Formats: sequence, structure tokens, C-alpha cells
Amino acid sequence: MTAILVLVLVAAMSAQSQPKTDQEKSKAAIRDVLMRQVDAWNAHNLERFLDGYWHSPELTFFSGNDVTRGWKETLERYRAKYQSAGREMGKLDFYDLEVNVLAPDAAVVYGHWRLTMSDPKKNSGGLFTLVFRKFPDGWKIVHDHTS
Repeated sequence: MTAILVLVLVAAMSAQSQPKTDQEKSKAAIRDVLMRQVDAWNAHNLERFLDGYWHSPELTFFSGNDVTRGWKETLERYRAKYQSAGREMGKLDFYDLEVNVLAPDAAVVYGHWRLTMSDPKKNSGGLFTLVFRKFPDGWKIVHDHTS
């Protein structure tokens, strides 16, 4: 009887930990993209960080008053801002993420970002809205609006 109870509890816990719907699977895959981006950033690997973005000239990135169009241009923007002489990338963190699946191949993500720098006076952070599309190779950011 105890063995059966243990098996039932293990099965119930396993079922709870697995995505139950396509929407939950999509949310988990999108969160995985974002966590891989954080890991890449914190390893100071911008190219791997940009793997989360649509590798297309149609990618859009809005920040402040600036509009950047294109994957290569977005990479160059990040390089200039975080890897040029005298710059540092710091430690990135995303939090308060809200993933909303709009369709089987479209989602929007809201969240906060924080950069912790070696000089605490240079720490920064803000909000972001990301539009994701699902491609044959997975979920990618097609539009990023960061403040």
C-alpha cells in the first residue's frame, strides 16, 4: 500500500512539472531563450546573446530615441555600447517576466532588466517588451523595445 501511494505521488508530481498544453510548452521555450540570453551575456558572449533574436534585416530594436533595424546592426549597437574601449557588460538579470502566447507562433513578453556593474554607480535597469515569433528553429525575438 505504501509503495502504491509513493508511486501515485511521484506520478502526480511528475505530471505537475511537465507542460500540459502547447501554450505552456511555448511559454517554457520562450523563458528558456531568455535564460540562455542571460547566460550568454554574463559570459560576455554577444553573438550567443543575439542567438535569441531573429537573424534578419527586419529585426527591430527600439531603445530610448534610437531605432535599430537588422540583426547585424543590433549586434554592432551592443558591441559599441558594451564592448568598446572603456565599457563593460556587467551582470545581466531579467525578472518579473510575463510571457503571453498570442497564437501558436506569436508571443509577447514583458519584464524588467537589470545590469549590475563593477562600479555600483553605473548600475542600470528598466523595462522591456519583446515580440517573439516561432520559426522552424525555435522562438526568436523579432522586436525589442527596451527602456
